[in-house]
Amino acid sequence: MAAKKKRRVAIKLDMTPMVDIAFLLLIFYMATTTFKPPEARAVELPESHSQIELPDKDIINITVSSLDSMYVDYTSIADVEIDGELIRTQVRNVSTCEDADCVIEKILRARGKNYKALVVIKADKEASFGTMQKIMKKMQENNLGRFLIITENETESKAKAATQ
Repeated sequence: MAAKKKRRVAIKLDMTPMVDIAFLLLIFYMATTTFKPPEARAVELPESHSQIELPDKDIINITVSSLDSMYVDYTSIADVEIDGELIRTQVRNVSTCEDADCVIEKILRARGKNYKALVVIKADKEASFGTMQKIMKKMQENNLGRFLIITENETESKAKAATQ
């Protein structure tokens, strides 16, 4: 006589709590992530083999475009009044400059608000040497000898060129 097979009970897993947690985590990360602020002007950087990590905050960006136009970009903390209440927030300051004197004036103003700020120069590889020379000479005259010049890594630019 054949033995009777036991009937299997189907197991049901409720996936709703796991989906809820996944969406809550996604919303949390989207709300708390800080994105890179848009650049004042897109520049094509010269190539270099050195690599130094830039800090995420306390930076004064100087951008020199291929047409030798100059931009100074920094963030500062300011008190903003909203509905009669003062709220401390970060404010992004972007200025266009006509000459090196204006750039130095903006740098000194930004350093007055944040003395720890690091000056970072981002110059297009087609920018004229004279413009960069004027900026660096004015910085030297005003005892601003510590700054970084941003370049693109040679290996990364070769990899980009190979994929295009």
